Amino acid sequence: MYHRHDAVIVGAGGAGLRAAIELCGKADVAVVSKLYPTRSHTGTAQGGIGAALGNREEDSAEWHAFDTVKGSDYLGDQDAIELMCQEAIGAVYDLEHMGLPFSRTEKGLIDQRRFGGHTRNFGEAPVMRSCYAADRTGHMILQTLYQQCIKHNVHFYDEFHVLDLIINDGVCCGVIAYELATGELHTFHAKTVLFATGGCGKMYKVTSNAHALTGDGMAIPYRRGLPLEDMEFFQFHPTGIYKMGILITEGARGEGGILLNGKGERFMERYAPTIKDLAPRDVISRSIYLEVREGRGVEGKDYVLLDLTHLGSEVIETKLPDITDFVRTYLGIDPVKTPIPVQPTAHYAMGGVPTDVNGRVLADEKGNVMPGFYAAGECACVSVHGANRLGTNSLVDIQVFGKLSGKDMARFCAETDYTPLPEDPEGKVREEIERLKLNTGNESAAKIRTELQAEMMDNASVFRTADSLGTIRRKLEELQERYKSVRVDDKSTIYNTELMEAYELGFLLDLADCLVVSAEARTESRGAHCREDYPKRDDVNWLKHTFAYQTDSGIKLAYKPVTITKFEPKERKY
Repeated sequence: MYHRHDAVIVGAGGAGLRAAIELCGKADVAVVSKLYPTRSHTGTAQGGIGAALGNREEDSAEWHAFDTVKGSDYLGDQDAIELMCQEAIGAVYDLEHMGLPFSRTEKGLIDQRRFGGHTRNFGEAPVMRSCYAADRTGHMILQTLYQQCIKHNVHFYDEFHVLDLIINDGVCCGVIAYELATGELHTFHAKTVLFATGGCGKMYKVTSNAHALTGDGMAIPYRRGLPLEDMEFFQFHPTGIYKMGILITEGARGEGGILLNGKGERFMERYAPTIKDLAPRDVISRSIYLEVREGRGVEGKDYVLLDLTHLGSEVIETKLPDITDFVRTYLGIDPVKTPIPVQPTAHYAMGGVPTDVNGRVLADEKGNVMPGFYAAGECACVSVHGANRLGTNSLVDIQVFGKLSGKDMARFCAETDYTPLPEDPEGKVREEIERLKLNTGNESAAKIRTELQAEMMDNASVFRTADSLGTIRRKLEELQERYKSVRVDDKSTIYNTELMEAYELGFLLDLADCLVVSAEARTESRGAHCREDYPKRDDVNWLKHTFAYQTDSGIKLAYKPVTITKFEPKERKY
């Protein structure tokens, strides 16, 4: 089936919906989503959106930028970071004016709380910068933006899995999507396309990510010859519920929660003596792993405790209601009375499809853009997160760069006509679907995915070495070969989720391979990429972004310098 819209946005999370709002009235816009929009992963973000409003304490966008640069382990591009932190303030007020019900101070202002890595006066002390709506900030953002899109008559195609990008003569001119309800392929012809599809955490066994986060929006352009940037940097959030990975917001520590090891010690005093439990996520995740490795896990197991009991029932029930429900439901314990078992959980991809600050996708490390193609949110890499993202900056990212992408897409639509479609644009996807359906092999997609997730967790997570990365690379070669024999038993056309899960597995395998090859090459430790065989950061050789290309002869790596404006790289101390 054929559809034509000026702008097609793939993904109905915070970045995609914010871009759609910006396009309303300026172009015919459609949002194509594999999920019903309010199930998008933005809705799970808990703790807040960072902006230097100064409603509780003195603050400035410059201090926010410094914290972001330092948090990124100096790999973030500082011009983009400065822009994001300046625009963050307006982005929060935009949401307020759209009707988002923020928590309020006694004076009726948007309330703010502390968050990991956010400080005042260039690292002097923690600062209240996270603007929040209890512990369901992302949920409120998603609902608010979706309501605005409905108000402005944005056209939605729900439960459509985008499986390919249409490129003709070097110009992006649409996407191919599989309609889950019918099994029909749809061609979306557009002047401009935005990918806002989220992350790829399902390559790991323990993750905060939903089942839908299989990296489609990264893998599709990667397969089309476009690069992926900085894929070796994958963030592990320090406080996932033990064994489940369900997130316990950093806001819990922002409200005064503390981490305890098996001996009852507040161990972060050893690793970050100034800001302790409010250190950045990479620092705390490594600290937890070290405590466990040295025998100080709880009861000899691989977890520690997050203690909120001293905060009192009122704070826990009113400021952290969602996580309170999670812990009671999934663990059967009351966080008002009992500390919570936590461990690091795969959370966020700092890397992704490279873009400029207007969301335009870069075709190479030299800065050339692909006309008509945009990306925003977690699937994109601007890069404002560098080697480690600060908490709250993901919601800043999707609002600021979703808006800027939408603005530039509107300009592009006004200046450009439709590029003709190539012959048989659905051919490649149709061929892959038929291959999966007709395959007579005996491999199970679910079994391969389970093995992938376990191996990635063991060999390419918080700590890495040449040996562990070599082990997972060889395993990936085996899994890729076995994937060719994956059999889909469900031959139906209506809601064939088995077929889509097999297709998604192909994306995950490609992205895992990209992550591992990029990580093997980077012989240093920086942010979330911790090489135990190269424990020091190496600015002489590695103060640069990785660009990975998928080629017929394997993955090719290239590099791009980091943009530095005012913050010279120095050792990270907290």
